[in-house]
Amino acid sequence: MNQPLSHHLLTMAYQNAWANHRLAKAWSQLSAEELAAPRVSFFPSLRATLNHILTCDWFYMDALERELRGDVPHPECTVFFNKDEPFTAAADLQREQAQVDRRLIAYCEQMRDADLGKIVTIARDTPQYDSRLRLLSHLFEHQIHHRGQVHAMLSGTSVAPPQLDEFFCAGESGLRAADFAELGWTEALIWGTSV
Repeated sequence: MNQPLSHHLLTMAYQNAWANHRLAKAWSQLSAEELAAPRVSFFPSLRATLNHILTCDWFYMDALERELRGDVPHPECTVFFNKDEPFTAAADLQREQAQVDRRLIAYCEQMRDADLGKIVTIARDTPQYDSRLRLLSHLFEHQIHHRGQVHAMLSGTSVAPPQLDEFFCAGESGLRAADFAELGWTEALIWGTSV
């Protein structure tokens, strides 16, 4: 089955939300103290890493959605990085991540291959310009990179890190069925078929 590149990006947005959902079911079992406890990684705790993922998602989604609306960057765009950890409670982190994940899915749903070369302005001190394709690819890679760190840090807790590579293969649909039910998704919604 030949699918356009824009459809692959949409499946990546769904995979991103699914992996965040599955991982949150694990880390949300930790106490507030365990979530904030010092750990060995790029950021010093699970909470700091989860906040970093969230604020970067806000930052890049702002750029993508702003370009889609035809709005120009404004100084407030950098507000996402003004506070390292905007959330300390697990429920708040989980809610806000799920919300920005839904925004990413909605953005990718409207994408068509012909639109992937459009230029997005990223509101940095010196503005950065990249195509939608490159920015989306970066956003997914950023998520994967830091989710891997969260996954590894969970290994040092009482909660086992979940499997995160059961999204794309048709033969593994049963392994993600419970998560899909929780998210209100079906295989047909994502793949266009029942398998």
